[in-house]
Amino acid sequence: MLRKMGEAVARVARKVNETVESGSDTLDLAECKLASFPIGIYKVLRNVTDQIHLITLANNELKSLTSKFMTTFCQLRELRLEGNFLHRLPSEVSTLQHLKAIDLSRNQFHDFPEQLTTLPALETINLEENEIVGGANAH
Repeated sequence: MLRKMGEAVARVARKVNETVESGSDTLDLAECKLASFPIGIYKVLRNVTDQIHLITLANNELKSLTSKFMTTFCQLRELRLEGNFLHRLPSEVSTLQHLKAIDLSRNQFHDFPEQLTTLPALETINLEENEIVGGANAH
């Protein structure tokens, strides 16, 4: 169990370092068994957060994202969060003024995340396979 966890942590560290060293605009932490966004990553990425335009956290075990995540990566153009356990977004998602696309499919949203309606650049919202109820079909 611990060895598996260690491997997952090492994988995250490697991917973060790749982003920093290559000057990439993408941080790909898909399928890293993350239950939360690792706090240490903020420190490692502090000099490059402005250049990161795409973060993929798909197929992890995230239950929530913090306001710090949203305010740190406010330059994001695309955020891929499909396949997690998210049921809401922090209100600070409104700081993502450049966000064009967000993928929230295969999560646990019951309500449409209203904060997304305040994002001027947003063109694509994927909420497939959530538990959103409402409108004429509300029970």
